[in-house]
Amino acid sequence: MNELTMKDFIGFEWDKGNHDKNWKKHTVSSQECEQAFFNKPFLLYEDAKHSIFEKRWYALGKTDTDRILFIVFTMRNRLIRIISARDASKKERLIYEEAQENTEI
Repeated sequence: MNELTMKDFIGFEWDKGNHDKNWKKHTVSSQECEQAFFNKPFLLYEDAKHSIFEKRWYALGKTDTDRILFIVFTMRNRLIRIISARDASKKERLIYEEAQENTEI
């Protein structure tokens, strides 16, 4: 996990391409992506493999309707810029659900 926290950013930055791409490819709205950052648990990992030109992170988070998302993003000028968002895979859901159980104890 990475030391990045919610206090490190001040909002979200959306461009037309990514906004539409996530909806068209995965039916994930920008609102759902944003919700996942504020619901717990929010699992955050540094994406060293894809951080060639700028630092990237990936996260597992839950929407307000309990949809578990896998989100790839970067931060520019303290704004989160979503690169990709999709439903979590079976393996990713298991990781998330285990973390959720551990936070409920």
